[in-house]
Amino acid sequence: MKLPPATVCVLVGSFLASAMSVALAQPGYPTRPIRIIVPTSPPGGADVVARSIAPGLSERLGQQVVVDNRSGASTMIGGELAAKAPPDGYTLMMAISTLAINPATFKHVPYDALRDFAPITHAAVQPLLLVAHPSFPARTVKQLVVLAKARPGDITYSSPGFGTNPEMGMELFLFMSGTRMLHVPYRGGGESIIALVSGHTSVAVASMLGAIPHVRSGRLRALGVTSAKRAPTAPDIPTIAEAGVPGYESLQWYGLVAPAGTAKEIVARLNKEAVAVLRTPEISARLASDGAEVIASTPEEFSAYLRAETEKWAKVVKAAGIKPE
Repeated sequence: MKLPPATVCVLVGSFLASAMSVALAQPGYPTRPIRIIVPTSPPGGADVVARSIAPGLSERLGQQVVVDNRSGASTMIGGELAAKAPPDGYTLMMAISTLAINPATFKHVPYDALRDFAPITHAAVQPLLLVAHPSFPARTVKQLVVLAKARPGDITYSSPGFGTNPEMGMELFLFMSGTRMLHVPYRGGGESIIALVSGHTSVAVASMLGAIPHVRSGRLRALGVTSAKRAPTAPDIPTIAEAGVPGYESLQWYGLVAPAGTAKEIVARLNKEAVAVLRTPEISARLASDGAEVIASTPEEFSAYLRAETEKWAKVVKAAGIKPE
């Protein structure tokens, strides 16, 4: 019996997909180096987390694990590269909060955050820091609010780009404090912090992993943490909520993902090894020293968290009246 061409194509496609899945799930994985795309520039938080776990992953997997920074377009350059990579377990991405934020802040996102990635593990979470250049006159959150209201649109704040978690953290601050500032976007968290340290901008909401070393060296001044409770590693820094904007809270998260379609066996192997590395005392202590808390979840838990975050930020953007670009 001769089958219609369309039916033949479907059968062939199903056979190839099945064959690929079996091939990708072979017990020999991995047989060559693995790349972790970081969609931000160093020394941002995602870069710190990726480079902290890469050596341990390399040792446990028996292959070199390379960190590849691909920043820009609110992490969408790196995100698109990862989403469109072959689902063979050799290209991963250290996703950050913008994966859930971008669908609400951009009209055109080159991937679907919930459809185009296979969650591996929710690696860590951390509060952000509201920081200022040492020369900036406001030394507290209350003083910043008073100054911003007196000079609407005059004070500059840097960010890793429109729609990024730090930028959204500042947008939430402006919305809740009834103030207005001038946004100066950069191509990544590292560039944003460098701009602030250099005095090109006055304030920023920044990754704690990237900003706390500059606070400790005196090159930046911390005004408040974005979590509901004070950070254990910086108990002397008040929360923004207690320092002048009641109810404020915004967190940054990091998670390892693979392209959708990656074999479940490979995802399970990567989850097992990544969780083991994250839970080692050395890595936990290293990330905790910069204010991050290790989560090390299952793929299913991370998937549910990603969906919840996507829904949350859609509501925030709508409530704040932010128009997608």
